[in-house]
Amino acid sequence: VQILSYLDGVAKVEETELKPRVGFLHPILSHNISVLINATRERDSGQYMCTVNVVDDATSTGKNVGVINLTVLGKAPPSPLGPPPMSVTPLTLVPTVPPATPACQLHGNPVVGANVTLSCTSGKGKPSPTYQWKRTAPTSQVFFPPAQDLAKGTLKLTNLSLDMSGLYVCAAENQAGSASCSLVLEV
Repeated sequence: VQILSYLDGVAKVEETELKPRVGFLHPILSHNISVLINATRERDSGQYMCTVNVVDDATSTGKNVGVINLTVLGKAPPSPLGPPPMSVTPLTLVPTVPPATPACQLHGNPVVGANVTLSCTSGKGKPSPTYQWKRTAPTSQVFFPPAQDLAKGTLKLTNLSLDMSGLYVCAAENQAGSASCSLVLEV
């Protein structure tokens, strides 16, 4: 059951028993999407889900989800030490965006004995994607640092030989998804 939504600048509280007791803790433009439930009751216990959909990004639908289980305990007998300290469990939801299809490029002249750099960059992705290069044909080969820079998306190939020719694939990946590009290296 949806209890609270924010769309096109308007916060809307649905007709549930929570309506008079629920709302956003901060203004929406603060990017802190904390929800406040006043006067909690045992029957408020349950699983609460927060979903964030990024406008104009159909690939993010259903992927930016945070879930928290809320347990509201019954009243305890009064303590001679006073009330217990209030405990708040924050739910932090960081919207994620899958990488866009990256662009693969060759930098340098691919001749025997030369050095070249393959680059792979994605125009979007949150958090920033990591990049993994591999050669798929004619034989499979995986690369590791320092030849490959996972953050920058570069692969440095040194002292080229004819057997280094082939199809090179770069995958850009983050928690929201992945995308890839490829290029053919002809030495």
